Amino acid sequence: MADLDLLVVGAGPAGVAAACTAVGRGLHVAVLDRARFPRDKVCGDGLTAGALRLLEGLGVDVPTVASTTPVDTVVLRGPDGRRVVLPLPSDGLRSVVTRRRELDSALVDRARAVGVTIDEERLVTSVRTDADHVAVEHTDPDGGDPRRVTARFVVAADGHWSTVRRCVDPSGGNALGSWHAFRQYFRGVDERRLWVLFEEDLLPGYAWVFPLPDGRANVGFGVLRDPATTGKALAATWRDLTERPSLRSVLGPDAEPDDRHRAWPIPADYDPRRTTTGRVLFVGDAAGVVDPMTGEGVAQALETGILAATAVADGGPVAAVTARYRTGVDRALGRDLRFAARLQQVLRAPLGVRGALRCVDTSDWTRRNFARWMFEDYPRALLFTPDRWRRGGFRPPGAFRVPTPT
Repeated sequence: MADLDLLVVGAGPAGVAAACTAVGRGLHVAVLDRARFPRDKVCGDGLTAGALRLLEGLGVDVPTVASTTPVDTVVLRGPDGRRVVLPLPSDGLRSVVTRRRELDSALVDRARAVGVTIDEERLVTSVRTDADHVAVEHTDPDGGDPRRVTARFVVAADGHWSTVRRCVDPSGGNALGSWHAFRQYFRGVDERRLWVLFEEDLLPGYAWVFPLPDGRANVGFGVLRDPATTGKALAATWRDLTERPSLRSVLGPDAEPDDRHRAWPIPADYDPRRTTTGRVLFVGDAAGVVDPMTGEGVAQALETGILAATAVADGGPVAAVTARYRTGVDRALGRDLRFAARLQQVLRAPLGVRGALRCVDTSDWTRRNFARWMFEDYPRALLFTPDRWRRGGFRPPGAFRVPTPT
């Protein structure tokens, strides 16, 4: 008999969502993570409406997290300098910027509050699947204190360079990721709106300025992955970008770096066949479910975590559990990810970006509704998937709404 119903490897958004959901369904669950919290996670720090609703459903009070900065206005800047100002609805939160260091700590606190055991500073060294369980061996960072735990199923929420995947599928390995991203924190930034800048040489990628408290901001850029691109080349692009008038005008004259720059891959290479291997279910970055158009991954991580735990809790043979999870992910996210990948092609050329921004800037209605679509107020491809149409589906309320006094 296995020690656990479910072992989760990784205590980020996907792993915590899986663990909290599983505990809520009465499963015996534990989580391993190689880090000690609080720890930084290299990220743009932006949260969409979809992510905020899922976090609210898990009981994570995002507005009280120290670095949370609500966003009510977004500015898009085209390669020709055209600016489009997008207002976000005020009935609840549609977007915030929250440093992942604080957000992920709040997630871990929430998991522990509902009864999840989380073992920090544990490195997975071996994953073996038997007929009725998965055996996972793990140690501390120095290679001591070896332990072994068994579980009926494992949820691999251990990121893009998933150790679990390397253990269970050594020939397949991890996908390389389809984007490069670069980030640095700045201080002395007066601008409080969220900016997205479409620089011609970055397309279909973009640069961003995401506001944080006390005049700080998360500033960065993302570009399509080129295997020939080196870290030095990305750093050179970053140095050039931070001196461009387009970005300096947003940062303001007093802005200066507040931390060292960091680079990371973004695994926007979703393939439903890679979401399961036997009794192991892959979620979040380990499943490659990042939006290929925007680079957003927190909402998708949370949703895959919830779907994985639900698939296990619903029971049945291994084949039924894994099929249920793969089908659930493809119905909930697959169509939107494929649609976003097609839209990415439009943004490859400056002409496509300029045309898109002209359409967005047609009227107050187009600006308002594009902002909702951009921040995943509803599924990206909802208009083209009638089976998901529900009353009010295109106009859901925001997250964390303040009740109206009666």
